[in-house]
Amino acid sequence: MTDEPTPRLDEGALRALVPRVLAVLVRRGEDFSAAEDALQEALLEAQRVWPEHPPRDPRAWLVTVATRRLVDVRRSEAARHRREEATYAEPRPVGAEEGDDTLFLLFCCCHPDLTPASQVALTLRAVGGLTTREIADAFYVPEATMAQRISRAKRALRDRRLDRAGDLAVVLRVLYLVYSAGHAGRVDLAGEAVRLARQLTLATEEPEARGLLALMLLNHARLPARLDPEGRIVTLDRQDRGLWDTREIAEGVRVLQSALAVGRPGRYQVEAAIAALHDDAAVAEETDWPQVLAWYDDLVALTDDPVRQDPAAVLGRAVAVGHVLGAAAGLRETDRLAGVIGDRHRWHAVRGHLHELGGDLPAAATAYAEAARLATNLAERDHLVRQAARARRGAGGPVAGAGMMPA
Repeated sequence: MTDEPTPRLDEGALRALVPRVLAVLVRRGEDFSAAEDALQEALLEAQRVWPEHPPRDPRAWLVTVATRRLVDVRRSEAARHRREEATYAEPRPVGAEEGDDTLFLLFCCCHPDLTPASQVALTLRAVGGLTTREIADAFYVPEATMAQRISRAKRALRDRRLDRAGDLAVVLRVLYLVYSAGHAGRVDLAGEAVRLARQLTLATEEPEARGLLALMLLNHARLPARLDPEGRIVTLDRQDRGLWDTREIAEGVRVLQSALAVGRPGRYQVEAAIAALHDDAAVAEETDWPQVLAWYDDLVALTDDPVRQDPAAVLGRAVAVGHVLGAAAGLRETDRLAGVIGDRHRWHAVRGHLHELGGDLPAAATAYAEAARLATNLAERDHLVRQAARARRGAGGPVAGAGMMPA
């Protein structure tokens, strides 16, 4: 006799429920930290029970179990302090909620009593479903530091009713980071970020919200071509553009045009315009690099000290400078960033591309190898190792934005 296989729990579906359930609890006025603790216990119970006895309504099941946990905590506190517990004796039924629960939770996590860094970290944890380590990697800080930051944010929200909307600029930045995490491999997060951005454009007339949605759509359209059948990164210039989602590109362009028509261009609108120029080229050789450079000029002009305040924009502009004015000019632009991000793999990867663009293959191989050494993402590291090996062999042509250009 053989044992029947144990049913597997759909971890992706379970994770997708987390922000919606947490939003229900917070919307009711529950303390954020206590609600998250109760939900974590409900998730553990779901992992134990659901494979054998899946619920008809998973969301309602999680809300009920988490609420019972909150009731138990209150009962315990009431017993210790001799308080009346009748108000909390039974969990409230799960009713229909107004609006989008996840969008509501997103604004709650961007509460004005929190610092911007804490707003972003807490939202990535509660709404994006990222682990503390993934958030720490996004901010280039140790995991312990990020854990402390999240704990402080939760303590700051303790006993506060989350009825004040957070800052829209922070919400946009959070969505951008959630999408970036998803675009780097967690496709479920990318799709959720796009969905939330759509909801946000319905809730505000701010053109930057539409600019962010356009940016996401124009990048997301290229996702099917980003990896080869072996799961290896394919850089933008080598992608099969027949795999790009043309309807998503068309929608992104329409959304961008509506945002630009307002006449208040911002970061996300400018980045979307750059992405649109890449998407518009039938082949990489037809990319309108002078226009790309012009938009990058607008992007770096948005800050007073772009080298320190927006080094990623300056690095992207260096690539465009290399294509328009020559590799040497592009390398001089990267020199300005040496003291700011010279220890990051993307800086070395861009220099490798520019050396290759200028025909200096030994220097390109050295730069790619150093970028690979510093890369923390396994797929990027493997890609950069291959770039270094190819440059050493002296084979192939230049690779547009290797290790840096959006894929």
